Amino acid sequence: MTIPKVTNLVFDCADLDAVTTFWSALLNMKITSLEGDWADLEPLGPGGPVLSFQLVPEGKRVKNRLHLDLAVPDIHEAGERARALGATPAGEPIENYPGRAFRVWRDPEGNEFCLCPE
Repeated sequence: MTIPKVTNLVFDCADLDAVTTFWSALLNMKITSLEGDWADLEPLGPGGPVLSFQLVPEGKRVKNRLHLDLAVPDIHEAGERARALGATPAGEPIENYPGRAFRVWRDPEGNEFCLCPE
């Protein structure tokens, strides 16, 4: 039986440079490839998947069906850094979630991600 391996997590985008630059800076990860309508960051871990970005003609219309949860020591401090890089909050911090608080943010093109305490 052949088991698939996740090699890439791909974000569609209208501005390849802006979105790639945002995620590279936010995650402190190098851009390893930027050619035509495709860009890659370095792998998320040894043998891990790569965050990739693909230029598409259509804009984002609805909420993501998949998003990244990013663990940080302080969600408020990390949020201010994300804001300085071009992210916008998608609402107030959610403090009453069982077990931990988190906050949903949007990258410069509206793709959601969560900042969660480590």
